[in-house]
Amino acid sequence: MKGLKKLLVFMLSLVTMFGLVACNSETGGSEGGKEDDTLKIGISLPSATHGWMGALIDSAEKQAKALKESDGIEYVMTNAADPNKQANDVDDLIAQDVDVIVMLPIESAALSPVGQKIKDAGIPLVIVDRELENDAATVVVKGDNEGIGVNAGKYFVEKLNGKGKVVEITGPPSSVTEQRGAGFKEAMENSDIEIIASQSGDFSTEKSLEVMQNILQAHPEIDAVFTQDDGMALGVLQAIKEAGRKDIQFVTGAGGGKAVFEDMKKDGLITATFLYSPTMVEDAVKIAADIAKGNKPAESMVVKEATQVTKDNVDEFYDPESKF
Repeated sequence: MKGLKKLLVFMLSLVTMFGLVACNSETGGSEGGKEDDTLKIGISLPSATHGWMGALIDSAEKQAKALKESDGIEYVMTNAADPNKQANDVDDLIAQDVDVIVMLPIESAALSPVGQKIKDAGIPLVIVDRELENDAATVVVKGDNEGIGVNAGKYFVEKLNGKGKVVEITGPPSSVTEQRGAGFKEAMENSDIEIIASQSGDFSTEKSLEVMQNILQAHPEIDAVFTQDDGMALGVLQAIKEAGRKDIQFVTGAGGGKAVFEDMKKDGLITATFLYSPTMVEDAVKIAADIAKGNKPAESMVVKEATQVTKDNVDEFYDPESKF
């Protein structure tokens, strides 16, 4: 009996020992929240469900999922409604020891110290759209805001034969607004085109409708309208239709929105827009993945071209499934 008891004790000891080894093998590779050889990208964006930002968020997740499937790169995406929430989101991404962070700052000034914190943590940073006020970014991916204005100005000079009365609907005070407006004026400097009214539509369709209604009442003769955003172009278009105005020859936008493309396709009053595509974030995510793999980025500034879109080439860019 004693021999049998000793054998049972020995066998139980073996079972316990193998159980401990098995448990250790299951958890040992995941310390720090991820496998040692698994790359992870952190993506910090504003929150939105529609419009330009909604389309950008969709594009970011679509690209991140594609990279996960093709290269096994994990990602964590966060969305914030204000700078404080975005700062906290970034703190969480740093704590998760991500390999690279992609960030679209809600506000450049407020998020610049956060960018510096990322840099100080030794994490490469890819900035999208709105630049920081310091040099924390490893790479910046943005649209050509000045190019939008310049291309629009050239379009106005061509279509109006260098003379006319035009209205400018701008965004709220920001570098984007300033650059688009400056480019527009620069391209028309040597023409006889006069900007008879310039007011902010706050990048809002509703606000632009209201602003344009007032401008139409104040100015009986307008040849064309330059808007710094496709959403604002739609508000301007509605105001013109409601007022029954026939003097306005065309309206232009900026961005590349589906509704604007559709107006072009049916020979509407919006005859041109200049691309500032939300798909720029796809480039940012791809660049981040490349950096995570240990590759040095080819350039520190990637500027997406402000391509002119008219009825002639709209089918190349129109996506009926787009949120924007």
